[in-house]
Amino acid sequence: MQKTSSRLLALLSLLQTHRDWPGGDLARRLDVTSRTVRRDIDRLRDLGYPITTVKGPAGGYRLEAGTRLPPLLFDDGQAVALAVALQTAATGTAVAEDAARALATLSQVMPPRLRHRIDLLRVTAVRPPATGDTAEVDPQVLMELSRVIHARQELRFDHTPAPGTTTGALRRVQPHHLVTWRHRWYLVAFDLDREDWRTFRVDRIRPRTPTGPRFTPRELPGGDVSTYITSRFRGNDGTTTDWPCRGEVILHLPASDIAPFTQDAIIEELGPQRCRLTLGSWSWTGLAATLGHFDTDITVVGPPQLATAFADLAARYTRAADPAGEAVGDLSRLAEAAPGQ
Repeated sequence: MQKTSSRLLALLSLLQTHRDWPGGDLARRLDVTSRTVRRDIDRLRDLGYPITTVKGPAGGYRLEAGTRLPPLLFDDGQAVALAVALQTAATGTAVAEDAARALATLSQVMPPRLRHRIDLLRVTAVRPPATGDTAEVDPQVLMELSRVIHARQELRFDHTPAPGTTTGALRRVQPHHLVTWRHRWYLVAFDLDREDWRTFRVDRIRPRTPTGPRFTPRELPGGDVSTYITSRFRGNDGTTTDWPCRGEVILHLPASDIAPFTQDAIIEELGPQRCRLTLGSWSWTGLAATLGHFDTDITVVGPPQLATAFADLAARYTRAADPAGEAVGDLSRLAEAAPGQ
């Protein structure tokens, strides 16, 4: 049988993993009698852990939220995961300093072997360079949005204008999800005035009070928030994660040189200096411009719209390089003759 102190830690760890634990299950997991479990539960209560007894045929126990924070117990994996989360999850919010202080507190109470692992695992969350339209997210706004999402209450808020625009707008929505995408926070909501789904930058949201009536949640396009968000930021209608434009080319570079920069592309090696690349983008012009970044000869396999986009870009770039327009005529004829016109 385990020593009492070790058994109490094991019991507390079990109580933290499930909402309800039948007494018999706890006794079997700890290899003790039900009477010993009852005594250990009383010891944990004396230490400040709010454990209630669950009534029923088998009886059981539940670890509730209390009025104060008692000592917490994490296994090795949980402690490492928490440290990594504190180093990365607060990027772009005003709680970054609190997260750093929480990590320092956690490190102080870790056993030396775990503290050494955390010290080796230094993660730096790099924020994107400032673009003029970035702002810290107010944690109070995050809390209010979380509250109305949980309560299923309609929300009114002022959406401050984006750079380059002059006026904001009052929006009335049914809020559904808070998400992060590429270091920014967004609210996914159904816009009641536009009768369609929208995503809103949280740093531009200023909630109004009081909130509106409760609502029955609608089904999100695509079935889940991950599909919806990925689809919308790829230029689709929210129901599919496929790129709306996908083309195939042959590049005169080794596949190994291309692979680190293509993310979800399909690459086929054709030889030491050639590869076939299938890549997607939100538009044909965007796809052609992306392929031009590889700075090599390109052969378009298909579809015709991609060849047309290359011709259009060629004419556009020539106009930029030749303001006098001496070469525009030839390239205009090339664009007109490109497949898919």
